[in-house]
Amino acid sequence: MKKYLLIIVFLFLGIVSAVSQTKVSGYVMDENNDPVAFANVLFKGTTEGTITNEDGRFYLESENTWETLIISFLGYEAQEMTLDKKVNYDLKFVLKEEAAALNQVVIVAGKQSKKAEENPAIAILKKIWERKRLNGLKQFKQYEYDKYEKVEFDLNTIDSALIKSKLFRGMEFVFEEVDTSRVTGKTYLPIFINEAVSKVYGDNIINKEKTDLRGNKNSGFSNNQVIIDFVDDLYSDYNVYDNYLKFFDKSFVSPLSKTGVNTYNYVLSDSAMIDNKWCYNIIYYPRRKNELTFKGDFWVNDSTYAVKEINLQASKSANINWVKEIYIEQEFEVLNDSLFLIKRDYMLSDFALNKKEKSRGVYGKRTTLYENYEFDKPKDEKFYDEEVYNYDKDVYNRDDSFWEQNRLESLNKDERGVYKMLDTLKTVKKFKRLYSLGSILASGYVEFSSINFDYGPIFSTFGFNEVEGLRIRTGGRTYFGPNDLWRLEGYTAYGFRDNKFKYGLSGKWLLDKKNRLIISGGNRRDVEQIGASLTTSTDVLGRSLASSSVVGTSTNDKLTNINLSTLALEIEPIRNLVFRLSGSYRTLESASKTFSLDYLDPESLSGVASEIKQFESALSISYFPKRKMTGFGVERKNANDNYARLFAQISRGDKSIMNSDFDYTKLQFSYIQPWQVGGFGRLTTTIESGKTFGDVPLGLLSVVPGNQSYFSIYNTFSQLDFYEFVTDTYTSLHLEHNFNGRLFSRIPFLKKYNLRAIVGVRGVWGELSQSNIDLSTTGNPNEIPLIAPSEDIYYEYSVGVGNIFKILRIDFNFRGNYLSNPDARKFGVTGSFGFYF
Repeated sequence: MKKYLLIIVFLFLGIVSAVSQTKVSGYVMDENNDPVAFANVLFKGTTEGTITNEDGRFYLESENTWETLIISFLGYEAQEMTLDKKVNYDLKFVLKEEAAALNQVVIVAGKQSKKAEENPAIAILKKIWERKRLNGLKQFKQYEYDKYEKVEFDLNTIDSALIKSKLFRGMEFVFEEVDTSRVTGKTYLPIFINEAVSKVYGDNIINKEKTDLRGNKNSGFSNNQVIIDFVDDLYSDYNVYDNYLKFFDKSFVSPLSKTGVNTYNYVLSDSAMIDNKWCYNIIYYPRRKNELTFKGDFWVNDSTYAVKEINLQASKSANINWVKEIYIEQEFEVLNDSLFLIKRDYMLSDFALNKKEKSRGVYGKRTTLYENYEFDKPKDEKFYDEEVYNYDKDVYNRDDSFWEQNRLESLNKDERGVYKMLDTLKTVKKFKRLYSLGSILASGYVEFSSINFDYGPIFSTFGFNEVEGLRIRTGGRTYFGPNDLWRLEGYTAYGFRDNKFKYGLSGKWLLDKKNRLIISGGNRRDVEQIGASLTTSTDVLGRSLASSSVVGTSTNDKLTNINLSTLALEIEPIRNLVFRLSGSYRTLESASKTFSLDYLDPESLSGVASEIKQFESALSISYFPKRKMTGFGVERKNANDNYARLFAQISRGDKSIMNSDFDYTKLQFSYIQPWQVGGFGRLTTTIESGKTFGDVPLGLLSVVPGNQSYFSIYNTFSQLDFYEFVTDTYTSLHLEHNFNGRLFSRIPFLKKYNLRAIVGVRGVWGELSQSNIDLSTTGNPNEIPLIAPSEDIYYEYSVGVGNIFKILRIDFNFRGNYLSNPDARKFGVTGSFGFYF
């Protein structure tokens, strides 16, 4: 889902009020005209401030009126400036070295000492580690609290050229709501805003949590829940005391981490009273460039050593795509020595095509407030297992009085104006056209709302393979809204080489919203590469990428004509635990003159049959712990991708039903698990195994999935051709680790390119009984030798480079053994494109 929503964001980038009381920006330099990085900038008499960036630049604003600004940094004389106006831009400050510091060595930049006896900031940091504790909520058996969340997207860097552009002709009124960011100092135009009020319940004994949405209000996009889940997934919950903080699928080293001394420089900068508690201020910044790190400062109490306030700003050199800025503020309410609770969390991200200072982008902002904590109020375990799947329209249509009572932070004048502006904008035809274009690119469907029909997916319009030649496809689906209880979908396709029409039709209906009881069925008649997956698909409209690879490493002619009919019943009685019972009937025969699916059939006049007719029933169990879903209808979308996937299935082929050809039982299991390995990247592991009991021909055996395309496809073997290995018993393992720039950032001549190293190992072992080999040995000159990797585990390994031009990945694949097989490919190069952070 992230990839689709990034397309919408980039569309805005490509085509593209009330003023706070005090605003100031400028540069801080030393007497040699060199920038002073990480200097403190404060309004006098307050803790409202910021620090300068690597170039000595800063921006600061406040809703209050202040008359004096203070600039300070260790080893320099503090400087005050009177602010004559409410808005003061491009000021220049020159700091002088302190007289007391002239006769001693004072390090104010570069590497700082890691020793507590030499650096007081490290001594304080060690006190934080000593008293490091679990989040205050974890100290209680149960907890509950009120949560208010405000999400906003803004088009930033608004200038006269954009205002006067043809793009906004007829929509000039939107610029009445232009404001200035208090973090970056850039102008921005809101394009989406959403508010949500929730009650959160948790139980630390059974380790479960439930969020009860009480109200939701938005303006801008109609299908707001997709956007909200997208932002929530990007800005997932985190604890600054953890060693690593995850943002955008990447692990940043926390400045409070015990490993932080090897990653950050720390400087004790100041001390002050905050909420009647004496606190130290520590500035931190990264020791190396191109790593996933932050810069910023935090205030820590002098007796409890609990963090009172912290801000984090991702380094501009951090190896992360499409994000120019990440800025975080957190405030904690320290109740006593053993309890601290988060009070306010603010995060801003600047999504942009590049990291140039003047480039236009889109802000994604989330403000979360927490209040009314209550503890140790037990609830029945069933309370946490119940999931409300029904779409409650009342939640999304709360009146103004509800919001006045439940907002934990009042909207300012700017935000109130945004609602009115965006509601008006949705009535403008030009905006509707732009929004429709973004929707098409994101979903792949063209919407015809007047007849409740979507045409598409448009990305499947053209294809190619050796049997069909050029293939064109057209199709569509019913669509009344994102929470439809039923859906019909179909397509038709035509191949210009085989001169045949293909088609597929399916329907599904959500019978029970609470338990998600779904009945589905359909029929598909098409050409497919069934040797591209170990698990036979019963998805009526599913068709693997391998079926239409335009360019391949060798001839893709081992294709099958398939006529599949399926009826299935699916239920999800417990969140993310899905049971599915299905019955399917399929006929299989070779679609190519150079490929044989023939098998011995004593009932046939010739003793050989070329068509398989088979009824199969299947019972499967799928479990997706920590999966989050968007929507309440018969079809939903994934809101995250960092969850495990467990799948187990038993399939039974029965000759006595519908005049089928074979009796057999097949058992299969798979487990896919992504792992965040601290700051060393992300590891994805997959283990899959299966066994078929009974004698079956080639069309019903388990083919080790090869990959004859030039695309990197996970869970396939890049150096295997289709049908090179065939099994009735198998176990496979895939390991792939993406270092997310951790390795290349340490190589001087490579680190500036932000490349990412990727390594992979994959192997499979399998057996094939002699009786199954004999069954498919008919003497047909086009039959393939049936070989299983039983003597040795077949394995491959790969080394890849990702993030080339931010969108390209190239893998260099090596075959480990079975090199004497006919036409064995010892080495190959595959690649893929994609938008990844």
